[in-house]
Amino acid sequence: MSKFIRVKCNKCNNEQILFEKLSTNVDCLVCNEKLAQSTGGKAKILGTILK
Repeated sequence: MSKFIRVKCNKCNNEQILFEKLSTNVDCLVCNEKLAQSTGGKAKILGTILK
């Protein structure tokens, strides 16, 4: 079962909610740092997972 996760940007500390399984890469909305990378299954999270 897939779920949503809260990820904090390591560069600017902005928090975003992401889906666990991504089809595209996700960047921080504030500083454009890459937060998550699509792998075809569960995403590779590059930020800090909070929840």
